[in-house]
Amino acid sequence: MTPVIQLDALSVRYGRREVLRQLSGSVAGRAIGLLGPNGAGKTTLLHTLLGFLPPSSGTARLFGHDIRSEGPRVRELVGYMPENDAFIAGMSGVRFVTLMAELSGLPHEAALERAHEVLFYVGLGEARYRTLETYSLGMKQLAKFAQAIVHGPRLLFLDEPTNGLDPPARTRMIGLIRSIVKTGKVHVVLSSHLLRDVEECCEEVLVLKDGRIVQQCNLEEERRTNRKLLEIEVSGNDGGLVAALRAAGCECAPGRGRKTKVVLPDGLSIRDVYRLAEERDVPIRHLSFKRDSLEDIFLSAMEAPDAAAQVPPVMTGAA
Repeated sequence: MTPVIQLDALSVRYGRREVLRQLSGSVAGRAIGLLGPNGAGKTTLLHTLLGFLPPSSGTARLFGHDIRSEGPRVRELVGYMPENDAFIAGMSGVRFVTLMAELSGLPHEAALERAHEVLFYVGLGEARYRTLETYSLGMKQLAKFAQAIVHGPRLLFLDEPTNGLDPPARTRMIGLIRSIVKTGKVHVVLSSHLLRDVEECCEEVLVLKDGRIVQQCNLEEERRTNRKLLEIEVSGNDGGLVAALRAAGCECAPGRGRKTKVVLPDGLSIRDVYRLAEERDVPIRHLSFKRDSLEDIFLSAMEAPDAAAQVPPVMTGAA
């Protein structure tokens, strides 16, 4: 199976500064979250894959097409929603989206028909003849989304699609992204600094730091195999509680003071922990419960001293 994105020692420089550093690997998932702090190289990676920036070394392929030698073909396959507005003054919504469809290779009649369809799809049907400068922020984001999907791309790049949106507008945008993913016809790369957006939309996550890939994980697998982590503090002696928890299949490790860290196996709940404590007449002074979240994964990647070495070379997902 041809990977959606294949990175082959891809590097990009701005003058003497290396922004992307020897990125290698492949990705084949339906919905990929691209995370990283400001300056990590997320937008630079998207711009390079789109052909806006030339690699200083290495290359990349989208569906097997080299970004260096097959730029026009790559752009036919890709839809791009930029972070910043790039509208043309005086244009109506339908005229703008039609133009973007034509630039992606559609003839005028088909482009115009598709523009009307996608503007109704994103909720701008009634406003499609208004000029873009009269649109609200949320409407402008929807117009950018419409032009990104108008030509029926196989791969959709979304750069901060919920940036600046109020809660109802954000919910609408997230719903559109999820509906696109569910069709199974389009692969989505979502670049965002909002972990919640990525967690709600994506199956896989790719984390960049200082121009390097520092972490990759499959969120679906994480959700399926996620373990329940407790921190228990008892009053006085543990009365054999730790031994009982281990006998029940828990992993236990000492914490600070009278605290014990416990990982619950499948089939064992917090209620069972309290039952075991009650049977041994052990008062639980404090119990905290959490699951590993995308935030934990992201912070772990940011804190790793040499995280670039920990990433596997292949990033795969559901086709």
